[in-house]
Amino acid sequence: MSEPIQDVVRTKYGTVATSDLSSDNPGVRAVAEAFGYSAEELESIPAAANMGLSCGNPTASASIRPGEVVVDLGCGGGLDVFLAAQRVGPTGKAIGIDMTPEMVKRATQSAAKGMDGKPITNVEFHLATIDRMPLADASVDVVISNCVINLAADKPAVFREIYRVLKPGGRVAVSDIALKKELPLEIMKDVMAYVGCIAGAVLIEEYKRGLIEAGFSGVHVVDAVSDLNAYAQVEGQSACCSPPMTSTIQAGSSCCSGNSCTPGSSEIHAGLSGVLERYDVNEYAASVRVFAIKGK
Repeated sequence: MSEPIQDVVRTKYGTVATSDLSSDNPGVRAVAEAFGYSAEELESIPAAANMGLSCGNPTASASIRPGEVVVDLGCGGGLDVFLAAQRVGPTGKAIGIDMTPEMVKRATQSAAKGMDGKPITNVEFHLATIDRMPLADASVDVVISNCVINLAADKPAVFREIYRVLKPGGRVAVSDIALKKELPLEIMKDVMAYVGCIAGAVLIEEYKRGLIEAGFSGVHVVDAVSDLNAYAQVEGQSACCSPPMTSTIQAGSSCCSGNSCTPGSSEIHAGLSGVLERYDVNEYAASVRVFAIKGK
């Protein structure tokens, strides 16, 4: 990702992080539930951790055990970090990595506030990019991520970094967006202008190949058969996707492109809504569950 585009991504997500989007909003809850979170899970963590940014629920399929160290790539407000923290218990740790200062601040504040007045202490959050994590080699049991790796321009570098931090026998359980078939040029242009999480996605087979080339075994990329139109349930709320990812973007540019952003809403979601009105995104893209193992 070129530096100017990375700055745009950081700015747009920073705006979402300082919004009032949370599980207190029925629409935000509806998006999370559509992609696999139960009402009980959402009620068990700080409301501010959920901003409707998911395309799956990686903690549900990661088989997280007590005492483990779990890292969430692109943790946002900490939704999956807090859920993982419940599973690892007091002898384990859940770590969030995010490149957006506002997201890290929001997650850190939620941890301090905690639930029922009790801070959540077995979590930590780091400001960093997912291709350069501030973690030691072979220090992590499980790597999770939720609709973030598709945004990385250098996915092989991300896969190598995941391999580096995992312990031998460590595992990957990721929810992401991948392509079922190549996007036609006209849709590619429209999606590039509106929805970074589609434009930045790679074909399912390419995703598999990247993990295998990084050294992983037992690689599976499975279509979760989720309806990506679920994001349209939320009028004026946020969705999983980034701002446009073209080299022509200028910092501060809007991705609404004719869609009016209502007060308190996100440009990110306004853009996605426009795409969903025009195209059946499900024909080309899928929410996928990704699994891999680092050999012992």
